[in-house]
Amino acid sequence: MSFGLINDLPAHPLFVHATVTLVPLTALALAVCALWPGMARRLGWVLPALGLVTLVAVVLTTQSGEWLEEHVESSELLERHTAMGDDLTPWAIGMFVLTVVVWVLSHLAHRARRQGPGDVDTGGDRWARLASVPVRIAAVVLALAAAVGATVQVIRIGDSGATAVWTGEVSTQKHAK
Repeated sequence: MSFGLINDLPAHPLFVHATVTLVPLTALALAVCALWPGMARRLGWVLPALGLVTLVAVVLTTQSGEWLEEHVESSELLERHTAMGDDLTPWAIGMFVLTVVVWVLSHLAHRARRQGPGDVDTGGDRWARLASVPVRIAAVVLALAAAVGATVQVIRIGDSGATAVWTGEVSTQKHAK
């Protein structure tokens, strides 16, 4: 399946706009929800859905970039940009997985608080163990690392793409009128 053209225009610049918007937005939502579990409960399924949409946008952007690379003149800057672009997918996968984990942990912690410890009939101890402090701390640390890493990677990729496209294309000299 080719994601190269949309209405006879290269699709990559169109998908890039979605990616550079969604990755930082998802990173911010993930960080806030990891630090504030009540927000993850309030957002409900929106948090993991945002993670999934971001992952899809990253994959579409990468695939359309691969197509575009085959249809433009090659350069060292373009090769560097393409190599960096491939490195975003693992970050997007990590953010998606962590949006699900943070969302589930927030619901488990809420359930454990509602049911109370030692409630054998409803499994209160089991929910409390699954949503224990060490597990939540690990989720927060991983979520923050993924959020920062993905955002930094998007910035680096965007900078390398802009450099590849615009190097030598724009004059820095003022034109005489």
